[in-house]
Amino acid sequence: MHDVTTHDGEAPSVDNGTLKKIGIIALIVAMLAVAWGIFSRHRSENALKDWTQDQSVSTVSVALPTAMDAGNALVLPGNVQAFNSAPLYARTNGYVSKWFVDIGSPVKAGQVMAVIDTPDVDQQLAAARADLQTAKANEALASTTSARWATLLQKDAVSKQEADEKSGDFAAKRAVTNAAAANVSRLQALQGFSRIVAPFGGVVTSRSTQIGQLVTAGASNAQPLFTVSDVSKMRIYVRVPQAYSAELHPGLHATLTLPEYPGRTFDAVMTRTADAVDQQSGTVLVELQATNGDGALKPGAYAQVRFPITGTSGSVVVPASAILYRSDGTLVATVGPNNKAVVHQIKIGRDMGDTLEVTSGLTKTDRIIVSPPDSIETGDPVKVMQPQQGGADAKQ
Repeated sequence: MHDVTTHDGEAPSVDNGTLKKIGIIALIVAMLAVAWGIFSRHRSENALKDWTQDQSVSTVSVALPTAMDAGNALVLPGNVQAFNSAPLYARTNGYVSKWFVDIGSPVKAGQVMAVIDTPDVDQQLAAARADLQTAKANEALASTTSARWATLLQKDAVSKQEADEKSGDFAAKRAVTNAAAANVSRLQALQGFSRIVAPFGGVVTSRSTQIGQLVTAGASNAQPLFTVSDVSKMRIYVRVPQAYSAELHPGLHATLTLPEYPGRTFDAVMTRTADAVDQQSGTVLVELQATNGDGALKPGAYAQVRFPITGTSGSVVVPASAILYRSDGTLVATVGPNNKAVVHQIKIGRDMGDTLEVTSGLTKTDRIIVSPPDSIETGDPVKVMQPQQGGADAKQ
């Protein structure tokens, strides 16, 4: 018998069963890898879908409106004007020879403020006076002639026609004399306008003239030589929204504050109202008056006027950031049932800076969206953050 031997260095051969097992294991591993990849992809797609849907829903903060404080005052901007103000123009042609007052100078009624040299008017006045003397001489001659011819007519020395002609000539000469006298008076008045005088006591608030300046009466682009303002008492004009106009009446006291006098207040009394609503602004113009003994109030100044009246019944206060201004009106978005947005059209009463008074369109139970997206519409889903009592802390 011969032994079966292997060649040195050769590995033992693997049978077919072992190879089959290895192939099955590799196939299972591959199938598991494919299944895991499909599962991971599906899970990623679902997560992306959920994230996209979550991002499409706006996250908003809400605030609850508060009722208007019954003791809150109505504060509106006012325009301060002098009780009387007169721009003074040249009424005659000439050159400014002197001026005696400047801006800020106090003046009395009738005080001379400037003098204008009027050489043309002076010459015209001299010629007019000469014409008047000529007309008077002709009138005197015509009067004597008419009287003489009337005497001759009584003696039948002349015809009645000739006497009537002399009488008519006398009447014409008298009319010429009257016209010449009127012309002299007109030129004398023009000559009197060479002195610019203050029409009333007050303060000079503008001066736009210099020595030697040519001034022309009636020029369309002429500037006033001076402006005199009576600042002993001031007028304050305020435009009040129609909703509050019924609570204003003559005799009502209001408080003025000016930015240049922090902490100081001025008392003003309402004197009259226009009793008409401006169609463009929806406001009523009212006038108040305030004494100005120390001259603190200045013409043209801006003031805040505080009226001691309550707000409109049913009005609420909301943050100014909650307001949407669109072409279809002034809107506010609230959170309705099922966290759906609801857009309301409102009317604004007064502006208090960071808060606004809403006179209609909202109630105290509405959850107002603070700083809503500009594109928000009714029915849009929203995600509400922690609510805050935004209107309660608002300054009123």
